[in-house]
Order: sequence, then C-alpha cells, then structure tokens
Amino acid sequence: MTVVRDLVRRLLDDAGGTGTAPIVQVGHPVLRATAFPCDGQLDDADLALLVALMQRTMRAAPGVGLAAPQIGIPLALAVVEDPGVDDAEVARVRERDRVPFRVLVNPAYEPVGEDRVGFYEGCLSVVGYQAVVARPRTVRLRAHDVTGAAVDEVVTGWAARIVQHETDHLGGTLYLDRAEMRSLSATDRLGAHWASQPVPLEASRALGFALPTPAGPGGAAPR
Repeated sequence: MTVVRDLVRRLLDDAGGTGTAPIVQVGHPVLRATAFPCDGQLDDADLALLVALMQRTMRAAPGVGLAAPQIGIPLALAVVEDPGVDDAEVARVRERDRVPFRVLVNPAYEPVGEDRVGFYEGCLSVVGYQAVVARPRTVRLRAHDVTGAAVDEVVTGWAARIVQHETDHLGGTLYLDRAEMRSLSATDRLGAHWASQPVPLEASRALGFALPTPAGPGGAAPR
C-alpha cells in the first residue's frame, strides 16, 4: 500500500497541478504485471488528483482510454472517453457512439453472446504500430466508479472494445497478445489507409489474415 501511494505522490509532484504523466512503453514490466485492486491505498484527495492526471494525459496523447499501469502505477484503475467520429458510415459500421468521460475502478468484463468483430487497434504504450484484434462485440462490464458506486452494465460496439482493451491492461495483457499478427502494420501512410476502412477487408486480403464474420456491424479501434 505504501509503495503504491509513494509512486502516485511522486508522479503527482512531477506533473504539478496541470501537467501530464509519461506513458510507459511496451517492454516495461508494469505493463506485464497484474495490477493491485484499488482497496484504499489512496485517500480521496490523492485518488481525485490521480484521475485528473490520467484524464489530462489521455486527452493530450490523444487517446480514448488510459489504464494506470500505462503511467507506471500498478493499480486496477482506468479512464475512458471517446468523442466519436465525424464520418457517419464509419460510426455506423463500427457502432462508435460518443462515450463521456468515466472512471473504471477494479473493472472486469465477460462476453455476452458469441458475436465477435475485428478491427485495427493501436495503443499509447505501443507507439508506431497497430494490428487487427477480434473481440466480443458485446460484454458485461462490472466495476465501481470513482465514488465507489457499483457499475454493472452491458456494453456494445466501440465502447465494448475500449472497455476490453483498457481492462486487459490491468491483467498484464496488451492488444498484441490477442492480435492477428499478419495484420501488424506501422502507423505510416499505408497503415493509416488500412485503419481508415470501416472494416479492414482490404488489409485482410492484402496481408493474408482472416476476419470474423459477425451477425451485426463491424468492430472498433481504440488507441
């Protein structure tokens, strides 16, 4: 408990009241460890400051989610926020609705149904690369919010993918562990073209990997 609290306070001191935190990259042991459950290591003031720091860091990156291990803190805590996209067709196919800012404390998920969808994912802790991940289209999310209130809800589409991606971080799992590795692409001009497609059919044909065939619309890609 003391180690986590000291790590958080050091990070908060380094960031000041308005700064951001460094995002650790793949190869850092904290990204491969199981995070400690949030169970009182931080008082309310420090927790609020940590959440605010994570929010600033996520927005500055920019990203649609950030887990505490990504800033070197081994706590089961994540923040998510998605402004959505302007392209109506992409939003429809990927089921990408706006996700207001929220905090997930000790989150867990389980698939609902058998439908799986695949799309390119990136990660703020794996800079420069992206790959297609097939994930459950719908999940049941259980967690607590920052006030301690219980969360138990069913999440679908892009929001479900974000929840899975960030919750996986808390168990030491990166999206690369679940990816179709033949789809692995740099985030260069060609990679941006692959990722811009509503469903990565063109990439699957060119690179030789299979996509799931869901009954519903396509997948989503957190970064």
